[in-house]
Amino acid sequence: MSKQSPVPDELSKPFWDAANDERLVIQHCTACNRLIHPPRPACDQCASGANLEWKQMSGRGKIYNYGVVYDCPIRLLQDNQPFNVAVVMLDEDQGIQMYSHLTGTPVDKVPVGAAVEVVFEATPNGQKVPEWRVVG
Repeated sequence: MSKQSPVPDELSKPFWDAANDERLVIQHCTACNRLIHPPRPACDQCASGANLEWKQMSGRGKIYNYGVVYDCPIRLLQDNQPFNVAVVMLDEDQGIQMYSHLTGTPVDKVPVGAAVEVVFEATPNGQKVPEWRVVG
């Protein structure tokens, strides 16, 4: 599936650089030990901006929920309709949600609760993005 090409900004650049290396990293506040996604200039729990770092994740999670897109307003994605969009909860932190297409999963056949692993797909501008696929 063709995907939109993200353009990293100063705040998100470490996330996208890691994706290009096929690593999943999430912003982490060392002051209150909280994972933060999407990245922010300061922790939304303790307001610390000086204690943020990037933490390597396992690349594993579970499908929390999903939806099927039948009428996408994004022209680049319209040729692939309908398609699944899953909500994945990372194994490291049940508060972190990532939204993703599910590589290899038929439309509307998403196994909610199933284990998934991250894969990295290149977009038209060459930037890799994390996607998820069902394991097992």
